[in-house]
Amino acid sequence: MFDVLMYLFENYVHSEVEVMMDHEQLTDELSRAGFRHEEIFKALAWLERLAALQENGDHPFLVNLPQHSIRVYTQDEMLRLDTQCRGFLMFLEQIQVLSGETREMAIDRLMDLEQSSISLEDLKWVVLMVLFNVPGQENAYAKMENLLFEEPGEHLH
Repeated sequence: MFDVLMYLFENYVHSEVEVMMDHEQLTDELSRAGFRHEEIFKALAWLERLAALQENGDHPFLVNLPQHSIRVYTQDEMLRLDTQCRGFLMFLEQIQVLSGETREMAIDRLMDLEQSSISLEDLKWVVLMVLFNVPGQENAYAKMENLLFEEPGEHLH
């Protein structure tokens, strides 16, 4: 599923071509690219849930988050997001790439991935996808894009 998400993101994020809204055409394109139908449907559902996170009525945990908050992780979150990932999320908040709301959106989308543990690299891509899909996050997106492609060791986090 994550490979499908990465394919879509890499092929459409900076492209002048709009993502086709017709699920059948998009599914056919992804099938031709070599992805299995099951993985395609899971990835499209993941993207739909990302879009739905912006509708706060369905997600009360995103409403009225304090600007500065301490995040306490659940046991499942701690098993799948190691200390490096959790530390990087905190770092992103400190440098104002993530707000409390976008942090929670990212964690929600990370926990919906079908991976027993999430790598720091995968976390960075999911954060970038979240920021890309939230209106008004252009500056945060640009900062995150720089962090994603920088050489290791350029920042302490």
